[in-house]
Amino acid sequence: MSTARRWPVISALGVVEIFAWGSSYYLMAVLAAPIVAGTGWPLAWVVSALSFGLACAGLASPRVGLAIARFGGRPVLAAGCGLLAAGLALIAAAPSLAVFYAGWGLIGLGMSASLYDPVFSTLGRLYRQDARSAITVLTLWGGFASTVCWPLSSWLLEAFGWRGAALTYAAIHLLVSVPLILGLVPKEAEAPPPLRDPGARPVRLAGRERAAFAIMAGIVVTAGLAVTMISVHLLTLLQARGLGLSEAVAVGALLGPAQVAARLVEMAGRGRHHPAWTMLFATGCVALGLALLALGLVLPALAILFYGAGNGIFSIARGALPLAIFGPERYPSLMGKLARPSLLAQAAAPMIGGALIVGQGPAVTLAVIATLGTLNLGLSALLLVLGCHRAALAPA
Repeated sequence: MSTARRWPVISALGVVEIFAWGSSYYLMAVLAAPIVAGTGWPLAWVVSALSFGLACAGLASPRVGLAIARFGGRPVLAAGCGLLAAGLALIAAAPSLAVFYAGWGLIGLGMSASLYDPVFSTLGRLYRQDARSAITVLTLWGGFASTVCWPLSSWLLEAFGWRGAALTYAAIHLLVSVPLILGLVPKEAEAPPPLRDPGARPVRLAGRERAAFAIMAGIVVTAGLAVTMISVHLLTLLQARGLGLSEAVAVGALLGPAQVAARLVEMAGRGRHHPAWTMLFATGCVALGLALLALGLVLPALAILFYGAGNGIFSIARGALPLAIFGPERYPSLMGKLARPSLLAQAAAPMIGGALIVGQGPAVTLAVIATLGTLNLGLSALLLVLGCHRAALAPA
C-alpha cells in the first residue's frame, strides 16, 4: 500500500483509539464517583470493575491475535468496537452491581480487540516490516485519548448523567468508530487456517526466539504493573512527596505532553535505530524518572518528564520490537500472546498499589515501583545481549 494511502487508514484508526481508550481505560477516572453517588454501590467495587474488564481482555487477547492473523484486522476491530458499545449500553442500564460487572466484562472483550495491541497487529499485517512508522503515528493519536475524553466525559456527565455519558460513548462507537473501520481499513484476504491438528501450537518459536519472547513477556508484565500503579495512584504518591493537591495535579498534567513530545522525536528519527535500542532508551528514561521520584533528589516535575517521555516511546517499542524480531507472519498471534500477561498485570496493579500504600506507605510503594522500572531496564539490556538488534535470531 502506498504511503499516500496510509494516512486515511492511520487517521481513522487514530480516532478509533481515542474513543476506545477514552471510553474504557480512562472512563472510571471521571465516572466512578458519580456512579457511587447515584447507586450507593461501594467505591472499591465500582473501581475494581475496570480491573475485571482488563482481566477479561487479557484472557481473550491470544484468541484476538489469532483472529487477526487469520482474517485481518478490519472485522476484528469492528467487532471490538461493537463489544465496547454493547458493554457501555449494559452498564448504562445496569440495575445492580452484578449487571454492571457483566457490562465491564463485555467492555473488556472489546478492549482486547480494539486497543493498541490489536491495532498494532492490524498495521503489522497491512504494512509488514514497514509498519513501524505507522505504529509511531498511531500512538500520537492515542496520546490524546485522556486529553479529549476526560473533558468530554465531564461535559456528558453534567449534561446527561453517568448513564447518559456511557450511552453516548456506545453511540460514538456504533456511529463513528465502526464506520471508520469498515470504510477506511482495507479488507484483506483470509489466510489459510494455521492449524490442521487442533492440538498443535499455532506459532512455533525456536532457539533464542523463545528466550526473546520470554524476556519481552517479562517486560510487558513489569511495565504493566509499574505504569498502571503510577496511573492510578500518581496524585497520592506526589502528595506524599510534599506537594499540595493543586501542585500534584499540575505535575501530573506533564505526563501527556512528555509522552507526545517523545513520540514526535521518535517519528522524526524515521526508525533509524533498531526497536531493541528504542526499548532500551524507553525503559532507561522510565527507570530514571521513577528512581528520581522515589529518591526525592530533584523536582518531581523533572522525574515525571523523564517517566512520561520513556512511557511514550515504550508504547512504540512494544509494538515495533516483536515485528522486527519475529516478522509479520507471526506478529499478530504473538502480539495477542504478549497482550495477555500485560493486561492481567494491569488488572492486578491498582489493588497491589493500594495494598502497598495502605500497608507499607507511599515511600515503600515508590521504591517498589522504581525497582520494577530498573528491572525492566535490565531486561531490555538482556534483549541486546541476546542479539535482538540484529536482523534475525539464530537458533540456539
